[in-house]
Amino acid sequence: MAEACPDPGEHAARRKGGDGAVAFHREKFKPNGPPSGGNGGQGGSVYIVCDSSIGSLVGISKQIRAAKGSKGLGTFRHGKNAKDTVIRVPVGTVVREVTDPERRAKTKEEALEDMLEGLDDDERGKKLRDLRWVHYPMHTEENEGSDFFKEAENALLREERAAERERIQEEQLYRDPSGLHLDLTSPTAEGSQGHLVARGGPGGFGNPHFLTLTNRSPKWATRGKEGDWITLELELKLLADIGLVGFPNAGKSTLLRALTRSQAEVAPYAFTTLNPQVGTVRVWEGGEFDGDGSNVIEDSWLKRKKDREAMDAGLIPESKLLGSRLGGELYRFTIADNPGLIARASENVGLGHSFLRSIERSLALVYVVDFSGEAPWDELRVLKNELETYKTGLSQRARMVLANKADKLDDSDPDAVDEAKAKLEKLKSYVDSELSEEGMPLDVVPVSGKFKVNLEAAVERMGRYVKEAREMEGEAQGE
Repeated sequence: MAEACPDPGEHAARRKGGDGAVAFHREKFKPNGPPSGGNGGQGGSVYIVCDSSIGSLVGISKQIRAAKGSKGLGTFRHGKNAKDTVIRVPVGTVVREVTDPERRAKTKEEALEDMLEGLDDDERGKKLRDLRWVHYPMHTEENEGSDFFKEAENALLREERAAERERIQEEQLYRDPSGLHLDLTSPTAEGSQGHLVARGGPGGFGNPHFLTLTNRSPKWATRGKEGDWITLELELKLLADIGLVGFPNAGKSTLLRALTRSQAEVAPYAFTTLNPQVGTVRVWEGGEFDGDGSNVIEDSWLKRKKDREAMDAGLIPESKLLGSRLGGELYRFTIADNPGLIARASENVGLGHSFLRSIERSLALVYVVDFSGEAPWDELRVLKNELETYKTGLSQRARMVLANKADKLDDSDPDAVDEAKAKLEKLKSYVDSELSEEGMPLDVVPVSGKFKVNLEAAVERMGRYVKEAREMEGEAQGE
């Protein structure tokens, strides 16, 4: 069986086969039949499958185990091979083997040494035998003192050493010295098992395996062997068409929910989003687009509470309904809510590199600033600087600034409206002078994700950016 176990983004894999059985055939008039113990089943392996229906790495366990092979049974019944375990990851996932001893999980050899630590030679030998052999009840001492058993033990050790030498030679010939590396840019083909990352261990031998011309009644079998142990780092480099870039609590998750049917977490505190979330914007004839069905995007805890109350009352909440459309779908594109960016993120401060790496593959970037703050242009200065510090030219993918939380532009107080308009003009002036490069000005669109104000204008522009970027990609590939 194989197993996968990760730290905040790191996963390891291992497992073993089933034990062989020690049994003898019995039937009427044959009280002393031949050995009949079955072999143990093969342990399950771990595969990685790239699935286009998955949008994030959320939900992948820190430790993933395939099933253990079944034990062998009497009357020559072999143990059942265990089912393989599949880790489903989104398109854009990069899988790396972690070889640094400081970061990876223990290897099989290291775990065994820890188990044997502090034991003397006799105790170590006994422990190793217990890990390798299965004995017929009440025959352990008799077996271990038998010459037949010692011959079988030596033969098994020779087989294991030969297998280990073969494995090392195979790794030297075919394995990358830096370890496993997968860059999953497209879904796994239908019918394919996926990418094997951890092979399950073989099952143990039943006692018929040790039958010889001179030993007709072997009373021992072997235990199943451990499979591969590996530590993997899973990193999602999103393949979203549009990447939202902004400070924590700028309202990116709220916008994602307003524009798509994503259930991104929304709450009144920073770093609500700890992993990238992807949603699909579907634009219909007439300019309508899918989104959260409610008029106001509420904090996630409040929305869940209302949904539960409605379900308890036997009602179907409006936000759960997929409204029927009279017209057809015009186009669609994906949009990613990335973890919040802060100053010095390029130095891996905050969520740092985990955020920046996740947006590298977006076709276009959209800055999201908190327009209700005193100086949203200061946020833009930091955002652009961090993108450029991390990767030169990355900020040139930015096409628009969404001035989110621009509720004051529609306020009942005329003075508040005038003040908001003056702030918007100052923001546009800053964008024109500091962010627009090579004759490509950035659009500045005031919106309110929470109250769904002016989102149609933002969606129309995003769709245009994606179309232009796709055309440019197609031309580049055709050259």
